[in-house]
Amino acid sequence: MVSRSYSNLLELASVDSPTFGRGEYPLGRGEKRFPRVKTVVGVLSELDDENNHSVSSDAPSSISQERIIIVGNQLPLRAHRRPDGGGWYFSWDEDSLLLQLKDGLGEDMEVVYVGCLKEEIDLSEQDSVAQTLLETFKCVPAFIPPDLLSRFYHGFCKQHLWPLFHYMLPLSPDLGGRFDRSLWQAYVSVNKIFADKVMEVISPDDDFVWIHDYHLFVLPTFLRKRFNRAKLGFFLHSPFPSSEIYRTLPVRDEILRALLNSDLIGFHTFDYARHFLSCCSRMLGLSYQSKRGYIGLEYYGRTVSIKILPVGIHMGQLQSVMNLSETALKVAELKVQFAGQTVMLGVDDMDIFKGISLKLLAMEQLLIQHPEKRGKVVLVQI
Repeated sequence: MVSRSYSNLLELASVDSPTFGRGEYPLGRGEKRFPRVKTVVGVLSELDDENNHSVSSDAPSSISQERIIIVGNQLPLRAHRRPDGGGWYFSWDEDSLLLQLKDGLGEDMEVVYVGCLKEEIDLSEQDSVAQTLLETFKCVPAFIPPDLLSRFYHGFCKQHLWPLFHYMLPLSPDLGGRFDRSLWQAYVSVNKIFADKVMEVISPDDDFVWIHDYHLFVLPTFLRKRFNRAKLGFFLHSPFPSSEIYRTLPVRDEILRALLNSDLIGFHTFDYARHFLSCCSRMLGLSYQSKRGYIGLEYYGRTVSIKILPVGIHMGQLQSVMNLSETALKVAELKVQFAGQTVMLGVDDMDIFKGISLKLLAMEQLLIQHPEKRGKVVLVQI
């Protein structure tokens, strides 16, 4: 009998749809895999095959080096078309948070990345690109059909999850509108594709899997179904809303149960963790224990740890930039440009929740109410 912790999602992922199936985008024949992909005799079959049972390797691994698989919506790579149009070349995206996470791990820890590329790769080039990324960067790309990607990212993620998790309810058609279940199906299907990619490279008894952000809420379900003893961690980079807000999401229970298939769930602040625990209590009837800073939930015979893990500043990267000669020249230039003035600096993404427009209005009011500040206060917004 399939556990209720993932049965609904498996049924949804197995819907026979030409848009969401993997059959249209097969892996290349003879494509190179990591040597630790398969630790039991046999062939890995489809995740949603009901004849499958949760397995874990009983064979001892011959490799002692620890390995972590970091899974995010996008790979920490930049893709560039060759000038002659003859293929692609790639480089690390030094600004990617997923890449910077590597610096917090031990030097002997092997890191593998699973995610999408920012550029669309033609079907005929996907096999060669996947081979290159695997061998050169230890990256496993998940190629998502454009229509499915749009409904997953611009649809469910940005139309439903992102506003709701920032306390913006769908009060009008311009603010999300009615819940579109087809977008939820697209979301689950993309998470299934990510699960397939992780299963290509995972050694379930040895590897750690670290899943990032709201794009992949239901990924732990698919991995737990296939590898019951896999070590799964999830970190949410956005707020988690209060139960009064979260309960307005029609698939609230499915997402909570999917997250609870992780072994550890991390949040930025205690408030976000408290909201999550409140949702689990009020919607799933689960209780939790807190002892000496440890918070644990009992879920289907497993203990799920809840951690508060605030993201800090990468001081090493910051210091390396500060030490550059170009930085010193730019600082000297700015000191001359803004001599005798007070400079206020803002660095924000172009997002409706960053409050950039409110910041500009506040600057306007400052100059209206205190005209003596004109020419003496400068706002630099990046």
